[in-house]
Amino acid sequence: MEKQKFREFLQTKKLKLTKEREEILNEISDIKKHFDPEELFINLKKKGVKASRASVYRTIPLLVESGFIEEVERIDRHAHYERVSENQHHDHMICIKCSKVIEFYSPTLEILQKEICEKERFKGIRHSLEILGYCERCGS
Repeated sequence: MEKQKFREFLQTKKLKLTKEREEILNEISDIKKHFDPEELFINLKKKGVKASRASVYRTIPLLVESGFIEEVERIDRHAHYERVSENQHHDHMICIKCSKVIEFYSPTLEILQKEICEKERFKGIRHSLEILGYCERCGS
């Protein structure tokens, strides 16, 4: 299903689902946590997949644009990503000292988002919230 949706997205861009892109998509489908492109590349290499580092970095923006993954945090000036889930939206608290990520869901925030969109006559599709600060271990 994901592969077909991504293939259709690529067709709108006049691109093809190459073997490398398919392998990258498959690897991301298996990842259950946040990842960065370099980590993804290393995982592919460990599995013997022939995907170049450049292919990984070129495919990530396509996967973001297609809605398959989203950028969820920027730590030390490099991005981390996660798969988009229709049913399991959550937001993030990120410790700026140790980089710990705490995922949370707030029905109140979801309701507030909907109310703000309605008030502004804006059709919200999704949102991403990051709260930067210090975790319990690192805080003063």
